[in-house]
Amino acid sequence: MATLTYVYADQTAVVGPLATYAEPHCYDLCAIHSDRMTAPRGWEVVRLTPDPDALRPSSDDLEALADAVREAARPRQRETVGAVEVGRRGHLRVLRSEA
Repeated sequence: MATLTYVYADQTAVVGPLATYAEPHCYDLCAIHSDRMTAPRGWEVVRLTPDPDALRPSSDDLEALADAVREAARPRQRETVGAVEVGRRGHLRVLRSEA
């Protein structure tokens, strides 16, 4: 998979790694079409090949993922001002006013 980007002002077509967000003049291509892609006559085709080491998750990526999982798993303490919990059914709580 690759992303094709046309730069009309420079008469250049760039084929590179998949884009992370959509932009005008960008098109995602399958492997077969990205290999066969040609540009109009007079245009330059630039093929960017990513460094294989850059594609692997870094220790920072793995640490950020682990932190996000820990945060999501942490039980949340909710403050209910002026109410007392008198019952629970699944994720629902029954509260009674203290007043």
